[in-house]
Amino acid sequence: MTATGDLRAAGVSIWLDDLSRDRIVSGGLERLIAERDVVGITTNPTIFAAAFTQGVGYRDRLAELRGSGAGAAEIAVALMTEDVQSACDILLPIHESTSGRDGRVSIEVSPAAAHDSAATLAEAIRLHELVDRPNVFVKIPATLAGVAAIEDAIAAGISINVTLIFGLDRYRQVIEAYERGLERARADGRDLSRIHSVASFFVSRVDVEVDRRLEAVGGRAAEVLSGKAAVANARLAYEIFEQSLRELRWLVLADAGANPQRPLWASTGVKDPRMRDTRYVEELVAPHTVNTMPEKTLEAVWDHGRIPADAIAGTEDDSRQVIEGLRAVGISMAEVAGTLEAAGIATFADSWERLLAAVAVTP
Repeated sequence: MTATGDLRAAGVSIWLDDLSRDRIVSGGLERLIAERDVVGITTNPTIFAAAFTQGVGYRDRLAELRGSGAGAAEIAVALMTEDVQSACDILLPIHESTSGRDGRVSIEVSPAAAHDSAATLAEAIRLHELVDRPNVFVKIPATLAGVAAIEDAIAAGISINVTLIFGLDRYRQVIEAYERGLERARADGRDLSRIHSVASFFVSRVDVEVDRRLEAVGGRAAEVLSGKAAVANARLAYEIFEQSLRELRWLVLADAGANPQRPLWASTGVKDPRMRDTRYVEELVAPHTVNTMPEKTLEAVWDHGRIPADAIAGTEDDSRQVIEGLRAVGISMAEVAGTLEAAGIATFADSWERLLAAVAVTP
């Protein structure tokens, strides 16, 4: 069995962190599904901006949309929606065979709405209706405003990929929002079994930010903590997930047909060349999780990944010691999470503007 097959056997779903029209038209996506065990796709404004500026598959459609009088924002949304629809169609058999668990494709709300609950909800509803596929996930960032919109969207029966989660306290709020949304959906007579969600907990960006701070602190105590924060943080998030499934509130929802909101490990491409390139996959293997990875990481895992049956069970105490060690040298993980959330929103906003600019000037 290949390493990607070992991941599947361990209860991990592999999703590709990339999408482009070139990949769809060339058959590259279907190859990754058939040969690399890919069962889902995530996207974001940065991915779409790169796809448009680097690919050639959009030009004919771009000219057609321009000819209709559409503006840059309208064109960008149309192109994104069409790519997501095509990917949803390709993944539909997986969606059906897994009862909606996998075969998912994500499309993200505009970053301009990140701090406005009402605008985020309206955008989520609009994208859900535009894509019009049973296996679409609408991505909502886990800002404070986003958490409120997540509850409302789930209550409305929209399946949500909660993105840009960096901290444990915010993750708890996300779980609460999902459960409140399910309770409201149930009260409205909705079929809970048709509502799905993942909670995208970011990994590599945490190490980048924490290690930068550790380098500034200096000394042996800081040095031994380098490269340990992200995995420890994610493993403690998984502990919270497992605890939530044992609580009475969840058991009542599960009895009514609700699906668990699976943890999704995002940003799993290693950014430090000193680290093993498959580290953020191998060290976060656990049942009921999703790992979304760029193709480079996917190929590395397939080629030389070493996949354990479970990499998280029994690691809670060690993970807490890492967080305590960081606190002892003056690094607050809550502050790190806040910094990364703001940076993530800003990055997506910049990517959206870059996409609009490219749409406006591309011949």
